[in-house]
Amino acid sequence: MTCNYFGWLRRQQYLLSRFLFRFVDWAKGFDSSEVVAMHEANAIKPLYRGVNKNDPESVIVIHQAEEGIAKAFFEASREAVESTGHIYNSTIVTSYLAG
Repeated sequence: MTCNYFGWLRRQQYLLSRFLFRFVDWAKGFDSSEVVAMHEANAIKPLYRGVNKNDPESVIVIHQAEEGIAKAFFEASREAVESTGHIYNSTIVTSYLAG
Protein backbone atom coordinates (compact mmCIF):
# COMPACT_ATOMS: atom_id res chain seq x y z
CA MET A 1 0.00 0.00 0.00
CA THR A 2 1.38 3.43 -0.89
CA CYS A 3 0.81 6.27 1.56
CA ASN A 4 1.12 9.96 0.72
CA TYR A 5 1.15 12.36 3.67
CA PHE A 6 0.75 16.08 2.97
CA GLY A 7 0.99 18.87 5.51
CA TRP A 8 -1.48 21.55 4.45
CA LEU A 9 -1.92 25.30 4.86
CA ARG A 10 1.13 26.29 6.93
CA ARG A 11 3.67 23.63 5.95
CA GLN A 12 3.44 20.45 3.95
CA GLN A 13 4.93 17.07 4.73
CA TYR A 14 4.72 14.47 1.98
CA LEU A 15 5.56 10.84 2.77
CA LEU A 16 5.32 8.11 0.16
CA SER A 17 5.25 4.59 1.63
CA ARG A 18 4.17 0.98 1.17
CA PHE A 19 1.84 -0.96 3.48
CA LEU A 20 1.20 -4.61 4.28
CA PHE A 21 -2.43 -4.19 5.37
CA ARG A 22 -5.63 -3.13 3.62
CA PHE A 23 -6.71 0.50 3.92
CA VAL A 24 -9.71 -0.28 6.13
CA ASP A 25 -7.46 -2.09 8.60
CA TRP A 26 -4.82 0.66 8.58
CA ALA A 27 -7.50 3.36 8.96
CA LYS A 28 -8.85 1.76 12.14
CA GLY A 29 -5.46 2.26 13.77
CA PHE A 30 -4.95 5.74 12.31
CA ASP A 31 -8.37 6.83 13.61
CA SER A 32 -7.90 5.24 17.05
CA SER A 33 -8.04 7.41 20.17
CA GLU A 34 -4.38 6.55 20.88
CA VAL A 35 -3.16 7.87 17.50
CA VAL A 36 -5.47 10.89 17.71
CA ALA A 37 -3.92 11.73 21.11
CA MET A 38 -0.39 11.28 19.71
CA HIS A 39 -1.16 13.66 16.84
CA GLU A 40 -2.64 16.23 19.21
CA ALA A 41 0.34 16.00 21.59
CA ASN A 42 2.67 16.68 18.65
CA ALA A 43 0.68 19.57 17.08
CA ILE A 44 -0.20 17.50 14.01
CA LYS A 45 -3.72 17.90 12.67
CA PRO A 46 -4.81 15.21 10.17
CA LEU A 47 -7.19 16.85 7.70
CA TYR A 48 -7.89 14.01 5.30
CA ARG A 49 -7.06 10.38 4.64
CA GLY A 50 -8.32 8.20 1.82
CA VAL A 51 -7.57 5.34 -0.52
CA ASN A 52 -6.87 5.55 -4.24
CA LYS A 53 -9.90 4.19 -6.11
CA ASN A 54 -7.63 2.55 -8.71
CA ASP A 55 -5.05 1.17 -6.26
CA PRO A 56 -6.35 -0.19 -2.93
CA GLU A 57 -2.80 -0.23 -1.57
CA SER A 58 -2.34 3.51 -2.14
CA VAL A 59 -3.31 5.85 0.71
CA ILE A 60 -3.19 9.62 1.05
CA VAL A 61 -3.07 11.53 4.35
CA ILE A 62 -3.08 15.33 4.59
CA HIS A 63 -1.73 16.89 7.80
CA GLN A 64 -1.58 20.47 9.01
CA ALA A 65 1.66 21.03 10.94
CA GLU A 66 4.67 23.30 11.15
CA GLU A 67 7.59 22.35 8.93
CA GLY A 68 9.40 19.23 10.07
CA ILE A 69 6.92 18.27 12.81
CA ALA A 70 5.19 15.41 10.95
CA LYS A 71 8.53 14.03 9.71
CA ALA A 72 10.07 14.13 13.20
CA PHE A 73 6.96 12.48 14.67
CA PHE A 74 7.09 9.76 12.01
CA GLU A 75 10.78 9.08 12.63
CA ALA A 76 10.37 9.00 16.43
CA SER A 77 7.36 6.67 16.18
CA ARG A 78 8.92 3.93 14.05
CA GLU A 79 7.72 0.99 16.18
CA ALA A 80 4.14 2.28 16.30
CA VAL A 81 4.22 3.12 12.58
CA GLU A 82 5.44 -0.36 11.65
CA SER A 83 2.80 -1.99 13.86
CA THR A 84 0.14 -0.56 11.51
CA GLY A 85 1.62 -2.45 8.56
CA HIS A 86 3.60 0.53 7.32
CA ILE A 87 6.83 -0.59 5.64
CA TYR A 88 8.98 2.05 7.29
CA ASN A 89 12.05 1.81 5.05
CA SER A 90 9.93 2.36 1.94
CA THR A 91 9.05 5.89 3.04
CA ILE A 92 10.24 8.89 1.05
CA VAL A 93 9.73 12.24 2.81
CA THR A 94 9.42 15.53 0.93
CA SER A 95 8.47 18.91 2.43
CA TYR A 96 6.60 21.75 0.74
CA LEU A 97 5.92 25.30 1.89
CA ALA A 98 2.47 26.83 1.47
CA GLY A 99 2.32 29.33 -1.41
